Amino acid sequence: MGGIVTFRKTFDELTKEELYRLLKQRVAVFVVEQNCPYMELDDLDQKAVHVWLEEDGKMLAYLRVMDRGAEGPDVSIGRVLSVQRGQGYGSRVLKEGIRASKEVFGAERIYLEAQVTAIRLYERQGFRQVSGPFSLDGIPHVGMVLDCTGTNEE
Repeated sequence: MGGIVTFRKTFDELTKEELYRLLKQRVAVFVVEQNCPYMELDDLDQKAVHVWLEEDGKMLAYLRVMDRGAEGPDVSIGRVLSVQRGQGYGSRVLKEGIRASKEVFGAERIYLEAQVTAIRLYERQGFRQVSGPFSLDGIPHVGMVLDCTGTNEE
C-alpha cells in the first residue's frame, strides 16, 4: 500500500482522467446517492482549486476551494465529499481545503454551505453557523464561517 496522497490542483492543472474521476464521484454522491437532480456542472470548476485524497489510485475524499467573488465575498469551500464515511477522510480533506484557502487565496474568512447532517464535521474544524436552515436543492443546509485570523489556525 502506498498510503494516502493529497492532491491540490487548479482546473488547468487537472488531467482529463482526474477531471473525469472527480466529476464522476461528485455526481455519484450529490446527484445519485442523495437522489437530488441539480446542475452539478455549474461553470465554477474552472475558477476552483480542487483538493482530494487518494490511496492506491482510489479517490477517498474531495472538495473545491474558490476565491472571493466566485460565490460570494469570502473564500469558499464546497462540494465536500467522502467516499467512505466514518473513516476520517472528510475531516482530513477539510483540513487540506482550509490550508489551500489560506495558502492559495490568503483567506481571512472561509464560507461554506453545510448540509445540516454534517454540521459537526465543520464545527470540529472551527466553523461556526451563521444562518438558520435553508433548502438548497431540496436538502437542508446552513451557512457556516471559519475565521482564519483568530486562534483557530494550525
